[in-house]
Amino acid sequence: MTAEKEMSFVIGTLKKHRSEFVAPALTEIAKERNPYKVLISCILSLRTRDETTARVSESLYKVADNPKDIANLPLKKLSAIIRPVNYYKTKAVRIREMSRIIHGNSDKVPDTMEGLLALKGVGRKTANIVLVYGFNYHGIPVDTHVHRVSNRLGWTTTKTPEKTEAELRRILPKKYWMDLNDLFVQFGQNICAPQRPKCEKCPLTKHCKYYKYKNKR
Repeated sequence: MTAEKEMSFVIGTLKKHRSEFVAPALTEIAKERNPYKVLISCILSLRTRDETTARVSESLYKVADNPKDIANLPLKKLSAIIRPVNYYKTKAVRIREMSRIIHGNSDKVPDTMEGLLALKGVGRKTANIVLVYGFNYHGIPVDTHVHRVSNRLGWTTTKTPEKTEAELRRILPKKYWMDLNDLFVQFGQNICAPQRPKCEKCPLTKHCKYYKYKNKR
């Protein structure tokens, strides 16, 4: 089986088994295809559980759901609303500043990697999530789950998510980019966990370098 056929098989298999996984909350929020809400929810999600992100995002958007209104929220009130997320004080400052910048740009969220990275607090993962889920552009958001699964499968042999993204962009056909994050995050959260992966439930063991190595020892 060629590398491309193997990648196609993996993506197709994970799609087939999608209903067995619990969809991450951020992906549910991102279905709105609202670039601004995707950006803000993604900032809230950093180092925070999906369930908390969803709950806090909903609470925030009930009070203010656009750049102008969030930019005008008193910092104390914004901090109180998002308090359940980790690093809420830092996130409140960054969210309000981002909102001011975006409002000053006619409420338009940057739709390029360079433009998004220019916003303080936005890294490549967040920028890719906004491009993919907010604008429906091609991108590969790589978090710890995508990084881990890619390396365990043997698609990459990289040390950081940033290097994994660069390698995936090089080897993965573009037609699979849009699905990769959603599928690998779900799979990494529920089957291919960091500790004690559930290999006995995994449909990809025949295509997994990690599984083959583990069972040779």
